[in-house]
Amino acid sequence: MVASPMMSTEPDILIIAASETDANLYYATRFLAPDPFIFLRIKGEKMLIMSDLEVDRARATAAVDTVLSYSEYEGRLKRRGAASPGAVDIVDDFLKERGVTRLLVPENFGFEYARRLQERGYVLTTKREPFFEARAVKTNEEIQAIEATQRAVELAVQRAIDLLRAASVKDGLIVHEGRPVTSERIKKLINVSLMEGDCVAQHTIIAGGIQACDPHNEGAGPLRANEPIVMDVFPRNTTTRYFADMSRTVVKGRPTLEMKRLFDTVLAAQEEAIASVRDAADGQTIHSEVVRRFEQAGYKTGLLNGRMQGFFHGTGHGVGIDIHEMPRISKSGSRLQTGHVVTVEPGLYYPGIGAARIEDMVLVTDDGCRNLTNFPKVLAID
Repeated sequence: MVASPMMSTEPDILIIAASETDANLYYATRFLAPDPFIFLRIKGEKMLIMSDLEVDRARATAAVDTVLSYSEYEGRLKRRGAASPGAVDIVDDFLKERGVTRLLVPENFGFEYARRLQERGYVLTTKREPFFEARAVKTNEEIQAIEATQRAVELAVQRAIDLLRAASVKDGLIVHEGRPVTSERIKKLINVSLMEGDCVAQHTIIAGGIQACDPHNEGAGPLRANEPIVMDVFPRNTTTRYFADMSRTVVKGRPTLEMKRLFDTVLAAQEEAIASVRDAADGQTIHSEVVRRFEQAGYKTGLLNGRMQGFFHGTGHGVGIDIHEMPRISKSGSRLQTGHVVTVEPGLYYPGIGAARIEDMVLVTDDGCRNLTNFPKVLAID
């Protein structure tokens, strides 16, 4: 397949996937199904070829122009002598009817599908994400969906903060209602609250102490007083399918002076980065400024004592029907555009001091951005 980052005219498109796990397919069809189905856009017309199980539901609910029956194509091919026609045979028959020989497919298009189509003479071209350019620029309806998910996040995290505030400290451990407060207990509290708000979270991060120094460590075991706890919560709404993403860092008790300085440095860097977000801003430049600010404050990044320390992830990413989507605010960043929804989440990680990550979601506007996150950024919890 020939890689092509841009297409000058609207190409004919083929996707064969399950929309439950393929965001591009769900975006194109607004039809959710756990099993693979066939989507084509030919000369601007959006079409599905669906199994008997899904064809009626697709005709009633899918945001496409035409829904065709898989079994009708299958039966036709069998009458012509095909023993057990599959998806590629059906796509081939469909495309021959319309004289189509060139197709644009996603980068994750199935290798076997591609090989068999190419054997039959089709020219397949891939395109880098965003496969659908419009996905990155959110409509008002999409922004409202993201904000609704974010409100559920804030409610859930507030419940966790309330539990930590009500807890006591015994032998260095955080204790509530006679039991140690664990990462698992906080995650359960947050995840149940999210479910009550029609959201589902996977891989919620509640990481304390040295665990927090690994940005994607989900956290396990008892949480200790006077040590940072990084909370990173990023659920999907079960109705709209849109994600939200928020991180906060807290300490139950008294943070050390070094930890407080670390937190304040991250917060100042985040505020500066948010102030730099606007239409046409360069994500790479925003990220570079965060790196520069950290280095000027004396926080170096690199491999030390066998592990990465400092700031070693991107400053932000797009959020939508994928938790990580374009654009990026990172060392390989993207040009921002009005309508993008991006996170701004700098962090610093030092096992000898602690960790801090603070993350908001913002909507890029013509002259700045609107913060979609309404939650305090406070380190110490009494």
